[in-house]
Amino acid sequence: MNNRLTSAAMPPGKAKNYNPDVLSCLANLSNDEVFTPPGLANQMLDLLPEELFQSPDTRFLDPCTKSGVFLREIAKRLIAGLADKIPDRQKRIDHIMHHQLYGIAITRLTSMMSRRSLYCSKDASGKYSISHFDDEGGNVRYRDIRHTWVNGKCRYCGASQEVYDRGDTLESHAYEFIHTDNPNTLYNNMTFDVIIGNPPYQIEDGGGRDSSAIPLYHKFVVQAKRLSPRYLIMIIPARWYSGGKGLDDFRDDMLHDKHISILHDFPETNDCFPGLNIRGGICYFLWNKDYTGNCKIVNHIKGEEREMIRSLQEKDCPILIRYNESISILHKVQKYKEDTFNHYVSARKPFGMPSNFNEFSKTKNEKNYIKLYRFGDDGYISLDKISNNNQLVSKYKVIVSKASPGGDEYPHSIVSAPIISEPNSACTETYLVIKTVPSREQAVNLISYIKTRFFRFMMSLVKNTQNISRGSYLFVPLQDFSKPWTDEELYKKYGLTDEEIQFIESMIRPME
Repeated sequence: MNNRLTSAAMPPGKAKNYNPDVLSCLANLSNDEVFTPPGLANQMLDLLPEELFQSPDTRFLDPCTKSGVFLREIAKRLIAGLADKIPDRQKRIDHIMHHQLYGIAITRLTSMMSRRSLYCSKDASGKYSISHFDDEGGNVRYRDIRHTWVNGKCRYCGASQEVYDRGDTLESHAYEFIHTDNPNTLYNNMTFDVIIGNPPYQIEDGGGRDSSAIPLYHKFVVQAKRLSPRYLIMIIPARWYSGGKGLDDFRDDMLHDKHISILHDFPETNDCFPGLNIRGGICYFLWNKDYTGNCKIVNHIKGEEREMIRSLQEKDCPILIRYNESISILHKVQKYKEDTFNHYVSARKPFGMPSNFNEFSKTKNEKNYIKLYRFGDDGYISLDKISNNNQLVSKYKVIVSKASPGGDEYPHSIVSAPIISEPNSACTETYLVIKTVPSREQAVNLISYIKTRFFRFMMSLVKNTQNISRGSYLFVPLQDFSKPWTDEELYKKYGLTDEEIQFIESMIRPME
């Protein structure tokens, strides 16, 4: 047995002859196939009871293996944990590889990578494999699955037939684990004590990166639960907390699932996957079949861990409130039972014009007299170009870009600078109408409110992606705009403590 399974990667400077772990290097390659660093894999494995690694009967499954890092790190723990029960080292390795570790690869390439990590050979039946199998796959299986098309979409994952109905030479991205009605048949009804993995996060639908991608990760979680393991650990994007198309049912199920005992939350992806930026952050959780109760939520912020045991769902709240320190602030604001901005903010395309709308004039004239706010140069249009909300054209209104500035680093800006959209004006899809007001003075006062850290903090309780929607304003209370607002007035109004104010100001940057 060589040191590929017995030694962990060591950071530079810790050893004279540093031998980097190739799986650590792979973890920094891209946002598309997010490989798990060995250190992170071990943090996830640390959530499990130690006795699982001391039993020759514990079965582990990675249903979406890429680099094989989970299986390899589990193997290390089992090799150490079973030393007394199976003293002969080779017999111990054979038992672990044949009877305890299983994987389903997401591509042919990752199947070879996973076997290389686990068996030290891409061919489990070859002479270099540390444990001999009769076929090259060993217990790391890969099947070339095709999508099942119904009305132009895959009935299992929602992939577009136009994009993914292609030749055998190209990857189909039809992942075996989620392309079956009965996952129990994949391993002949075998039961697994632990299912752990880092599933594919999304599949492109042909319309562009991220915003038009179809989420996939939740399908792996749902399918894994159907196998009824004792423990389930998965690391997935945190967008499910409040947003993401196709995730409403998943979010509702997760919020009501009392078997989730621990959730580790990483708002900044770089704290979890160094060098990557996955908007909205990342989380991993432990689902325990034998546990029922509240969840220990651990926020990882600037290298600090802030934890609280609480329900995943606050009363009458349709989303997961990310930050533990936010709960007391939200409760204080909600005591006032004020109307909230989500009842006033427009939907996408407030006037029916997309972001790339180009039927406008550079100059104002008798026909084109309505000012158009758009990405890039503003212009002028005629009234007949407006297909939605004609009644808003004549009013004072405040508009804000629907794309937030910056990344996920702290402190956040949350929104771009608001704009007063005067009477006889409209905007393209680039902007949302935040609210109409009766005068320019009230528009200025509304902007003073938007610029407060308090306003943008209340938005941040919902917003965890780059795009801003009407739902992002769910917790932002309405104010009296006959006067301007400052943070000091708002902090006093809602009775916030010094600690709560300090938290808000650590999260939200000032807006000039």
